[in-house]
Amino acid sequence: MKLALVGDIGGTNARFALWCDDQLESVRVLASADYPGPEQAISAYLAELGLPLGAVDSVCLACAGPVSGDLFRFTNNHWRLSRAAFCRDLQVRELLLINDFSAMALGMTRLRDDERITVCPGLAEADRPVVVIGPGTGLGVGTLLALSDGSWRALPGEGGHVDLPIGSPREAELWQQLYRQLGHVRAEDVLSGNGLLLLYRSMCALDGHAPRLHSPAEVTAAALAGDALAVAVLEQFCCWLGRAAGNNVLSLGARGGVYIVGGVVPRFAELFLASGFARCFRDKGCMSDYFSGIPVWLVTAEYPGLLGAGVALQQEHSRRMGGA
Repeated sequence: MKLALVGDIGGTNARFALWCDDQLESVRVLASADYPGPEQAISAYLAELGLPLGAVDSVCLACAGPVSGDLFRFTNNHWRLSRAAFCRDLQVRELLLINDFSAMALGMTRLRDDERITVCPGLAEADRPVVVIGPGTGLGVGTLLALSDGSWRALPGEGGHVDLPIGSPREAELWQQLYRQLGHVRAEDVLSGNGLLLLYRSMCALDGHAPRLHSPAEVTAAALAGDALAVAVLEQFCCWLGRAAGNNVLSLGARGGVYIVGGVVPRFAELFLASGFARCFRDKGCMSDYFSGIPVWLVTAEYPGLLGAGVALQQEHSRRMGGA
């Protein structure tokens, strides 16, 4: 029986696994910079497992950006892909490309209880949309819908590129500082790994501090060590994430809940849970009561994008079998 392979392609790393019996096997993480393209990375992955070309029948890759047509250029690394050439070179019958946050959203359907932390308690309404939002290399936003046949649909979007929301005079001052540097200020400009450093530098400029931290990791480490300015930066980061998540809930009627994903927030989970996120999430004036009972979770699962790619591939096969 032929195998299925799933991949989650990021800006720095490419994660691959075999998808067998509704679960991941043989997960490996490869540095994207070490390979000229996905075909070479997958060939190396298969070789490490002792599998020849042709052993894999189906592949699903989760990729940043809109996916359509034969040619695809990865937006967060140097790779590019032709569907036809990929299938020919790897002797693969089927290649499914999906948006990375569609995969992330579908991955939420396979979470264990110990892979999420409750941020805001509540009861998810099963027939309403779910928001999946996460700061990482950028800010990803996806929507998850439960369908009547028991399957799931993930709606891709570019919600990380919406305008950064302003909810207080202090935030307006910070926005002006950011605007002087960037012009148009997107949510992603702040709510991402590099955005954390930009926010730190903007707060330093606004408050007259000389910046002494030079990477997002240094800002996070300083905050965890109790540095007051770094703590204030993370607090503002969490507040803006709350406002962005709340805006998505209102736009979508997402009473199915909110999942906070990505690689940034879990690094300071305790500070996040104690932050103003929940307050800013609900801070919508006359619509604040709408948020009563909407649950929010912080996801700690290691490979949710890979899980979602597996779900996408499995559902694609089920649809084809149903239509046969």
